[in-house]
Formats: sequence, C-alpha cells, structure tokens
Amino acid sequence: MTQDTRFTDRTDRADVPFRRGFDRRTVLRGAALGAASPLIPAAAVPAAAAAPARGDGNGGGRVAGPASWRWLGTAGWRIDVGDRTVLFDPYLTRFPTGLFDGAFDPATRLRTRPEVVDARIGRPELVLVSHSHWDHLGDVPHIARTTGARVVGTETTYHLLVSLGVDAGQISVVKGGEVLDFGGGITVEVVPSLHSRNKKCAYFAPGTLNAPPARAPRTISDLPEGDTLAFRVTAGEGGPSAFLMGASDFSERAVRGLRPDLAMIAVPAGTATHRYVPRLLRALDGPDVVVPVHWDNFEVPLDGSPVRDPAMDLEAFLAQVEEASPATRVVVPDYRTVYDAAMRPESRR
Repeated sequence: MTQDTRFTDRTDRADVPFRRGFDRRTVLRGAALGAASPLIPAAAVPAAAAAPARGDGNGGGRVAGPASWRWLGTAGWRIDVGDRTVLFDPYLTRFPTGLFDGAFDPATRLRTRPEVVDARIGRPELVLVSHSHWDHLGDVPHIARTTGARVVGTETTYHLLVSLGVDAGQISVVKGGEVLDFGGGITVEVVPSLHSRNKKCAYFAPGTLNAPPARAPRTISDLPEGDTLAFRVTAGEGGPSAFLMGASDFSERAVRGLRPDLAMIAVPAGTATHRYVPRLLRALDGPDVVVPVHWDNFEVPLDGSPVRDPAMDLEAFLAQVEEASPATRVVVPDYRTVYDAAMRPESRR
C-alpha cells in the first residue's frame, strides 16, 4: 500500500503495435480529474466477460490474443489476453479502516466480500502480488482458493497465504530477477522493488516472514509488507509490455533497461523518495504511456468514479511526467472503462 502521511505515502502508502523507435504520442491528461464524473470518456458499450480455462498456469499451449486492461482501483489491474486473465494486486473489497478520516485503526479486521470480488475478476489463471499489505493482498486468499489461480509473490506472501488456507502448490515464490514464461506470449519479469515511505522515511507494518505466522492473520496489522516487487508483464505475442508497481518507490538499478511500453506508476503522497518521477522515467527510458495509480481513496466502493485520496497531488504528478518525458502520453484511468493494448478506451462496463 502507499501510506497515510503518518506511515508512508498514504496508507503507508496507438493503434499500431508498440515498438521502440515509433514516434511517441503527445501527452493526454484525460478528462476531468475530479470524483464527480468519469476521468476518461468512453463509448457506452458493454464489455465482454473473460472466462479463461483453468489450467496449470502455463496457458495450456494456447496462443494469447489481443490484450485489454481494467483498473481495479488502488494499484490493481485485470489484464485479459485473449481468453486468459492475469490479475495484479487485486483489492476490491475496500473495507473501512479509518485511514482517510483521521481515525486509522491497525486492529481493523480483515474481510472479503465475495460478491464484489467475483463480479470483477473473471476466471484468472495468474495473480501477481507486489507486497503483502492489506490493500494489495487482502482479497488474494479468496481469489486463489476459489479459482485455483497461480499466485506469484514473495516468501512473506507465501507464508501468509498458506496460513489463510491457500494450497502451497499454487504459489510461486520469487525474489526479483526471474523471467517466467506462462505460455502463449504471456511472460512476467519479476523486478526487486521498494516500498514508499512517509516524511520520517518509515512505513506501516514493515517486516518479513520466513516461516508461517503463529496464527492466521486476522487484522490489517497482521499483514506485514514483506518486501516489495514490481513486474514487467508482456501481454500476448508482440506485446505490449507493462511495468506494474504497487508502491511509490523503486530500485533505479533494477528497473533500468526494462523499457516498457506502458508504465502503471504509483503516485507519491510526499517527497521522501528523491526525484521520484524523473529518476523513474529516465530509468524506464520514457515509456510510451504512463498511467497513474494508487491515488484513489480505496475505502470507497468501485461502483462510481474514483474519489481522490486528499493526500495525493495528482496534478503535480502529471506535471512532473510531462516535464520529465514530454513525448509520453498520460492516461488517468477510470474504474468503469476497459482499455485496449494502447490504453485507449475500448468500452464502458
């Protein structure tokens, strides 16, 4: 999660194939940035529900088709590649903790709302987890148990999920540096990363697990960060490739050379990370498209348009992107829009 300013960021907290060398598109800020209307207008066409076949997480030899993207709020994404679905940090229950009204309670009980989660995830075969804070891991146990999806995450994520009833055989433990081929053009490069920090350079619920917890987690403070990862996902034959991050800090050396087409970048709530935007965009070699994430209030249901986290200065972030990489197109996402492989609105849900 990115963090309450007391903790870290807030909770602590082209119509042609993408190929380098093509002219970059002009900056597009999106429509309204307020919470009262959709941020990116799109045609009111129902989205087709994806229902990939269950399998061993390696695609069963199927060739992936065109990719589409849906923002699940916070840092979360649903990526549909043909009839296959990949999830990243899917947190949909969005229960209240007091974080956004000044009454944050670390003893808030964990919960999942299956009817909310199931309506938005399709039938995923792969779930990527950046770190183990509740606003990233909270709904993953339910998703893994009910769909059989393979989960890729840290050792801490592994121990927490097993303690919450997930089959250990479903979980792939990674550290960063792995390049995993899931067949049919879907590849995942695991990138060692860092969690965002507050003004005191600290964050909520630090720590890692190298053994199962003494008891299954019951509260949000029972889910430590457990190290942070980012991922470079190539969605289908020929791309696009996307850099996905769950917190607003990074290892400059680790991301250098990734050169993604799309970069889903967590918006910071402060300045603890030195020159965060220009360093990151330079290391990524100026992505074609930047999509800001983790700037919404993740205790408000996903039914409407995003409500801004008041700690997040989204306009300042957009200005920094434009200054650092003027040829990059910026798309401010909306919950109700399905985007194509170039992050252009494809339909409305």
